[in-house]
Amino acid sequence: MEWFHAVFLGIVEGVTEFLPISSTGHLMIAGRLLGLQPTEFLKSFEIAIQSGAILAVVLLYWRRLLVDLEVMKRVASAFLPTAVIGFILYRTVKTYLMSSEEVAAWALLIGGVIMIVFDRLFRERDDAVCELSKMPYRTAVLIGAFQALAMIPGVSRSAATILGGMALGLRRKTVVEFSFLLAVPTMAAATGLDILKSSHTFNSKEWGLLALGAAVSFAVALISIRWLLAYIRDHGFTAFGVYRIIAGLGLILFVL
Repeated sequence: MEWFHAVFLGIVEGVTEFLPISSTGHLMIAGRLLGLQPTEFLKSFEIAIQSGAILAVVLLYWRRLLVDLEVMKRVASAFLPTAVIGFILYRTVKTYLMSSEEVAAWALLIGGVIMIVFDRLFRERDDAVCELSKMPYRTAVLIGAFQALAMIPGVSRSAATILGGMALGLRRKTVVEFSFLLAVPTMAAATGLDILKSSHTFNSKEWGLLALGAAVSFAVALISIRWLLAYIRDHGFTAFGVYRIIAGLGLILFVL
């Protein structure tokens, strides 16, 4: 991997991490298009550059994360099931799933269909929760369980949490914000665990590539977060669903 690969993948991560289109799936597609082999370092790189997107959320939502105790407790509750499932399945996910383009392709395709159907059939309740500090803890834990589905490449973490949260009775804008906040401990834990297990294999050049990719993803994620919040106020998820179907079909044809 060279520096321009790191920059390109950092842009992909920053754009896709908080959009409901799967950052992992797109990083796999981008790596394939760049001709990169699915080495252990590339898999670690795809996980570690999420740290840039984490910092973007912290910068934009530090008051919510560090000051609002009620919101912090709900984020912690939602993180718990993801942490447990992720720790148990870490080796399986990294060894088998993160190198499977077929899994990512079908997850993109099926996820796109689900998003379109959800957009057509779902109607937000009048009593939907609009304050994160008033969200029931049971709802927070269930959203965390939905998020755990994103360990499958191509299943978007943000899509799983947003659609799951809306189905559980949260307002659209509220659950989008909660998805951003929940990303911080989730991606921090994933990055920390992988660095802990794999850092001894990195050389100085690879550490530099990780830092560059994370810096680029941070800058791009700042724009991506603001855009999604503005878009989601007036639009549904059908456009994202259509895009996912096209991307999934394209990847299936490409792989075959």
